[in-house]
Amino acid sequence: MINSTSLRPGCHRSVLQGVQRCRGPAQVGIVTRAFSASKKTASCRRLKLQQSKVSASAHQQPSVSAAAVSVPVEQLSDAGRQQLAHQYGYTKIGKQLPDDVTLSHIVKSMPSQVFDINPWKAWSAVAITLSSVAASLYLIAIAPWYLLPLAWAFAGTAWTGFFVVGHDCGHRAFSKNKLVEDVVGTLMFAPLIYPFEPWRIKHNIHHAHTNKLVEDTAWHPVSKEELDQWKGTFKGWLFKTFLGSPLKSWASVGHWLIWHFDLTKYTDKQQDRVKISLAAVYAFMGIAFPTIIYYTGILGFLKFWVMPWLGYHFWMSTFTVVHHTAPHIPFKDAKEWDAAQAQLSGTVHCDFPRWVEFLTHDISVHVPHHVASKIPWYNLRMANDSLRKNWGQYMTECRFNWRMMKTIFTELHVYDEEKTYVPFDFKKEEPFLQFQRKVLPNMYRQPSV
Repeated sequence: MINSTSLRPGCHRSVLQGVQRCRGPAQVGIVTRAFSASKKTASCRRLKLQQSKVSASAHQQPSVSAAAVSVPVEQLSDAGRQQLAHQYGYTKIGKQLPDDVTLSHIVKSMPSQVFDINPWKAWSAVAITLSSVAASLYLIAIAPWYLLPLAWAFAGTAWTGFFVVGHDCGHRAFSKNKLVEDVVGTLMFAPLIYPFEPWRIKHNIHHAHTNKLVEDTAWHPVSKEELDQWKGTFKGWLFKTFLGSPLKSWASVGHWLIWHFDLTKYTDKQQDRVKISLAAVYAFMGIAFPTIIYYTGILGFLKFWVMPWLGYHFWMSTFTVVHHTAPHIPFKDAKEWDAAQAQLSGTVHCDFPRWVEFLTHDISVHVPHHVASKIPWYNLRMANDSLRKNWGQYMTECRFNWRMMKTIFTELHVYDEEKTYVPFDFKKEEPFLQFQRKVLPNMYRQPSV
């Protein structure tokens, strides 16, 4: 469901009342067609006029404001969905996937070649990452102080390649030899201080329960009960500051610390492998950190490791929230959850700058990865082309832009059954969020038709 915040509430209520007048006993799909082409009755003609007024109002008021009115996606015409997509910085918002479509149907619609493992392409990612990381460290070493932010941005993006190679290993999409995957995954994750096996276990849970309210281990909205418990606490201030601002693009640092080093989160059967991954990480820290500090000092350690590591976490966090957070995409209770809807329609495809996609090995081509996680990174574009051809009308897509990120930072915080999301200050606007709504850029370049 969409929180149509930037449209005038009065106009939307009139439109929704018109839906009720025109609907009768008809099903939602019929309502949508009637919505976009209703000419039979005077009431529906008035509804069409009201829709045009809403469109004009939205065009004149492009800024994002606090969530107010909820409109079910399935009740919107194609034009209505497109209008709301542009309001929030998306290229398009997909239709609701029919209930009778299963994830198996979607997987079988893709060519079998997308699952083929090519050792040359797999190892090319290792070579690209190692060479780009080496180049980034050289740039950091020679860059004058005023160019260091650019060098760190390049380094953080290059270091994300470490994660993506290990990510394919964790999904058994790197090699046909599991031992090779375990070794490569462990080594690729070590510079990021990411223990491979704990991540693999928790990440597989994310894929099995994508967009479930409680079970998803990657990210899910705050509940109203949690928000009430946070009142007046340091924890509440900390979480609201990080999750309700651009700092959300580094929230994965907290996730990394909470989920991956606590042995009590793993079964007795899992713990031996978990301990091996932890030992590898600690060994890297014990060797690399003192060496860096010995030769470059504490400032050198911040310069050559901490800043690139934070750059990596920027992409880790940003990819996660962009792919799994949108005003119209609900997190659902397990009883209402549908795998096909969550993986295809509940995952957002986002185009990033091409140099970012190159260094991060197309991890941003994320919908096919959620439809079938064993697709290697170098086949994701082929799989995505197939999904667009067969299921594109149900997919949500965007280009990385400020308007979308502003919506995520300032509006999409707390789970709401009717509106999907409401902001932290849904009861009364708070100065911290009010300030961000005024000053954060709202730039969005509408794609040409």
